[in-house]
Amino acid sequence: MSNFLATLEFSFSITGPIFIVLALGVYLAKIKLINDNFIEIGSNLVFKVTLPALLFVSICKTDLAHVANASLIIYAAIATVVVFLLLEVAAHYLINPVEERGIFVQGAFRSNMGIIGLAYCINAYGEAGLVASSLYLGLITILFNVLSVITLSRSLHKGKGIGNTIKGIATNPLIIGIVLALPIAWAKIEMPDIVLSTGEYFAKMTLPLALLCTGGSLDFQALKYDFHKAMLSAVAKIAVVPFLITLGGFLLGFRGINLGVLFLMSSAPTAAASYVMVRAMGGNAALAANIIVLTVIGSLLTTSLGVTLLRSFQLM
Repeated sequence: MSNFLATLEFSFSITGPIFIVLALGVYLAKIKLINDNFIEIGSNLVFKVTLPALLFVSICKTDLAHVANASLIIYAAIATVVVFLLLEVAAHYLINPVEERGIFVQGAFRSNMGIIGLAYCINAYGEAGLVASSLYLGLITILFNVLSVITLSRSLHKGKGIGNTIKGIATNPLIIGIVLALPIAWAKIEMPDIVLSTGEYFAKMTLPLALLCTGGSLDFQALKYDFHKAMLSAVAKIAVVPFLITLGGFLLGFRGINLGVLFLMSSAPTAAASYVMVRAMGGNAALAANIIVLTVIGSLLTTSLGVTLLRSFQLM
């Protein structure tokens, strides 16, 4: 019993702080201490400045020869594509009208890795979790963007040229931060202390600000629209997809931090970018918003349960 309680305490040490800051964001928005303008500016600051700085500093200080796990990233990419195809098949039978199938699929596979997934990994493994998840984040984010464009373009019957997709990836601040840091890390170049210290100031702002903005942006009133379809996508996102990806990783022999990163990144809620993309392409934005809200709430519970089980069997 004492071991189980210790494991339970560990799992809530990962998800608990995130839940508290998200709830604080909801409360501060409710009492008007933060507003839509703050959330928009704060979210842009995180996406364009502080999160890229966090990833850049983390990778620059890392000996990639000892931490880079190509097999983990290759498996994650293959597993993401397989899950994506399974969700496309499921959407064909479960979701009508056709125009909402891509929204269902994107909501079910696209994790909020840059904010909540990263926070899960840092809370679980500290600096080692940050390094392992940074590389994972950069490469799988590219795949997420490509697959999202494919599924939404198919279901919404809107063409989006490959050139626009490539441009979006090439100008993504997270990708830029990682690409700039990789050659520095591989060459083991010592960055000046002033650069690292400045980067760390920005890096330390990232997760608290991002989580506050995420909490403040949640719209619980939207849940009354398309609740059934949103719930199907949310259950797939926080229960089915993490289970399949983690099970596959387990069967292939991943253990410890590698299996932990697989589970924590895949169990993160749906990325807020999914709402932005659906809205920009003229889809059902309310459905996309519902999926985000449900997965943010549900992920805290399912992730805690998953960590408890994996930790109990000494797998992560």
